[in-house]
Amino acid sequence: MTPEVTAFFDNATNTISYVVRDPNGTACAVIDSVLDFDYPSGRTDTRSADQIVAFIKDKGYECQWLLESHVHADHLSAAPYIQQQVGGKIGIGDNIKIVQDTFGKVFNEGTEFQRDGSQFDELFVEGDSVHIGQMRVDVLHTPGHTPACLTYIIGDAAFVGDTLFMPDFGTARCDFPGGSSETLYDSVQKILALPDDTRIFVGHDYKAPGRDVYAWETTVGEQKAANIHVGHGASKDDFVAMRDTRDATLAMPRLIIPSLQVNMRAGQMPEPDDKGDVFLKVPVNKL
Repeated sequence: MTPEVTAFFDNATNTISYVVRDPNGTACAVIDSVLDFDYPSGRTDTRSADQIVAFIKDKGYECQWLLESHVHADHLSAAPYIQQQVGGKIGIGDNIKIVQDTFGKVFNEGTEFQRDGSQFDELFVEGDSVHIGQMRVDVLHTPGHTPACLTYIIGDAAFVGDTLFMPDFGTARCDFPGGSSETLYDSVQKILALPDDTRIFVGHDYKAPGRDVYAWETTVGEQKAANIHVGHGASKDDFVAMRDTRDATLAMPRLIIPSLQVNMRAGQMPEPDDKGDVFLKVPVNKL
């Protein structure tokens, strides 16, 4: 089955969100939505999410799932807002519990912050499947970038989050707490074992040197032949050496501090104080 895929590119964070529809009906899912956030002012905005909401409503689609490929470190999730507007259940990998435990400590969240994934409607493990209408979604656990990373295989399409980028850009960083270049290599091999004509939809694009347009769709065959980090049969040892060396030069994502605190709560803000005000914490010398 070939799902209908509509992409929404967010220029501020270079994130691609997807609406994936059962071609035989109106059921759809939203993958990796974005809540706009202006860090200097601390203000949120729903203009990016509203584009997705308007698209779903205008098409008369039924949103059944709001799927997160992982706990994003570079943008805030708009899943709760979209859920409020058009419905759907919020799902993420079961290893969100590991991420919550790790960053619950980093942000000194205390015992009131639940570390059992209960903020989400559904937690997935390797081999799970759900449906969007009559279209099956198979769950592949692809950690390395984070412990909770998933790839969603829907018909002939695979939504890989940050595990792989376009072939000319390579792969995701692995230096966040719980990340592992060795594990990422193994996860990539699982994706590359899919049929060569499987369409791959990536979570971000930054226009690799020499490319003037943003891109987000490729195939397994193209990745195997041309990915600059894992293509041409690159060995695990070579990949790990390259990835670890490269990661040591990278700065932290601009929105990592607000993103982690919100996304580990399934897109919800921390609990307000007794005046109804919401605050985010800035850990010093922790990241």
